[in-house]
Amino acid sequence: MASMQKRLQKELMALQNDPPPGMTLNEKSVQNTITQWIVDMEGATGTLYEGEKFQLLFKFSSRYPFDSPQVMFMGENIPVHPHVYSNGHICLSILTEDWSPALSVQSVCLSIISMLSSCKEKRRPPDNSFYVKTCNKNPKKTKWWYHGKLPNNSRLCKGYLTKKESDGVLHQMTWSTQSPDLNPIEMVWDELNGRVQEKQPTSAQ
Repeated sequence: MASMQKRLQKELMALQNDPPPGMTLNEKSVQNTITQWIVDMEGATGTLYEGEKFQLLFKFSSRYPFDSPQVMFMGENIPVHPHVYSNGHICLSILTEDWSPALSVQSVCLSIISMLSSCKEKRRPPDNSFYVKTCNKNPKKTKWWYHGKLPNNSRLCKGYLTKKESDGVLHQMTWSTQSPDLNPIEMVWDELNGRVQEKQPTSAQ
């Protein structure tokens, strides 16, 4: 718990002193607790969301940073985006399977800024109505199926996933090639993954 609080204090100061473009920490949200933050956001200039104001809710468990934060949009204005549901849930891989302790609140904020800024058309996910009616309040409980990232494209695997999707257990999202703005995050992940592979014991020859 102490290490989690120390990490959050460090990230809190970083967000206060050097926030990502268009992001501002809502100071009132951290007056009584450090495990739940609200970040005010304004759409970037020259994008479909220019001038629009949004709010992001961050919730941290006692296992942070080894456990990813719960992140979602909140308030009356939820951005209309192919990867953002009308209840504020965000389909973003670094919030689930691609999370790494090397990432941070600022990393997440930059990813969300990039996601919105690269949007070419304002529209909701195709399964928005069904998802909002059936999902858990915690977006981390959703078992996202990131289209194009399947490790096994066999007929059996596809059939199984398609069945789970029709049952409402999985939610497929078509995730386009990430913006160049996300490359530094991917580089950090690749570096960490390489170090883990180096430390793994090899079998005897």
